[in-house]
Amino acid sequence: MDFINENLLTILILLPVVGAIGLIGHQMFWKQESHLKWATLAVTAVVFLLSLLLLGDKAMSANGFYFEKNFVWIEAINTNYHVGVDGLSLWLVILTTFIMPIAVISTWHAVEKRPTAFYVFLLLLESAMLGVFVSLDLLVFYLFFEASLVPMFFLIGIWGGANRVYAAVKFFIFTAFGSLLMLAAIIGLYYVHADATGLGTFDYVTLMNTIKLGQLSFTSELATAGTLMFLAFALAFSIKVPLFPFHTWLPDAHTEAPTAGSVILAAVLLKMGTYGLMRFCFTIFPEQSREFAWIFIILAIVGIIYGALVAMVQPDVKRLVAYSSVAHMGFVILGMFSFTEWGMQGAVYQMLNHGVSTGALFLLVGFIYERRHTRAISDFGGLANVMPIYATLFVITAMSSVGLPFLNGFVGEFMIMLGMWKSTILSVTATANWNYIATMFAGTGVIFAAVYLLWMIQRVFFGKVTKDENRTLKDLSYREIGLMLPLLFLMVYMGVYPKPFLDRSRDAVVTIQEKVLHRSGGTIAHGTEGKH
Repeated sequence: MDFINENLLTILILLPVVGAIGLIGHQMFWKQESHLKWATLAVTAVVFLLSLLLLGDKAMSANGFYFEKNFVWIEAINTNYHVGVDGLSLWLVILTTFIMPIAVISTWHAVEKRPTAFYVFLLLLESAMLGVFVSLDLLVFYLFFEASLVPMFFLIGIWGGANRVYAAVKFFIFTAFGSLLMLAAIIGLYYVHADATGLGTFDYVTLMNTIKLGQLSFTSELATAGTLMFLAFALAFSIKVPLFPFHTWLPDAHTEAPTAGSVILAAVLLKMGTYGLMRFCFTIFPEQSREFAWIFIILAIVGIIYGALVAMVQPDVKRLVAYSSVAHMGFVILGMFSFTEWGMQGAVYQMLNHGVSTGALFLLVGFIYERRHTRAISDFGGLANVMPIYATLFVITAMSSVGLPFLNGFVGEFMIMLGMWKSTILSVTATANWNYIATMFAGTGVIFAAVYLLWMIQRVFFGKVTKDENRTLKDLSYREIGLMLPLLFLMVYMGVYPKPFLDRSRDAVVTIQEKVLHRSGGTIAHGTEGKH
């Protein structure tokens, strides 16, 4: 048990890789495909159960991380294998391991073409995503960040819909372009640190200590270099979120991806962008984060409203849910750049909420697509008469996405808007109230979300059955209901009792908030508020 605790994060990363190798070996020697899904499910279930050990009591390291492991990887360039978790990454790791078994079960009867490759890519994707959230060395982070791109590219390109190749290539080009800019910035950081201290490093903790000691600051003569590196990081992460106007790859990727791919994309992959902004941009480039905050806030509000309005006119249910992600992730960006504790805590919570609720919506869309092989809203109508269980679960999930009180979406959005309301980051003068205006505009997104989701529900589920093909549809199976139950439980539990989640993330969020607001010599009063 001591060995597991000492190496828990490494085990979580490597176990899916070992499982993938096992699947390849099984196929090479036995050529039986019937056990592939069971083996993949077993691996992802074990990884999830092991990840729950992260919730246990363990002493924090001097660097502020738990389960930290650090040893030299490539000595010539001073690169370490350095991993650890804090309150920001903890829940994202558990969200990843929680979603993966659900994604595997959702494919139970859906994958007929090249099942070995499909499940291998799923496991490799899980390993890469976990690596992103626990890496504390920038070069290692980049390698995992880029590695997560490849399995998803193949999942969309091979097992996707009719336009899968176009969607996969578009997804790859957008995200790879941003990643390459980030790599250039990481290399730039290495040399800037070398100039400041005599030794280059990719280690995040070392960079933080150097900045804390005042040996490195992206002001005065390094301001231009800091701005360019910040913009490179921010662009890479904004594409991954995706933030308007870098969102155009997302609807195509979601629409063409297989159900499991859409669930993972919505629940986990998008969070890599918001996580990167908070972890690296806010702490390494605090001055630039504050300087450009107004741009991110404007783009977030535009994304909230634009995503909702475009979702209203979508004729395809899956594409509607995809555009809703643009709006929901806009709320996350808004909360982060409020630089208030409430707003940033709400942003972290909304990352989890979006993963649960939107992941569930994509599952439900996949269920009906398997039965009807269409997602066009006009092809349905009156489904509540034929599939009452399906209709009930869909309505509950949609209400969670809208932000109905006592469901998870309400808590995150309320905290974000309260944090933005109290923020002073937009104040140009002592009497400026731009934060109020920003909050009110963002609030319209909640209204629009109710419009596009309720209108879609009305057309799909209520009224008379208008198509003969829908009269004989079977309601959800026990497997499908079982898939939805843990997600529904979380929607209610997180909506009624968010305290355990917020308590775990608070220290890390406050630490990041202090770094982004108090870096440049004095105390900056943006976004201070009382404790809750």
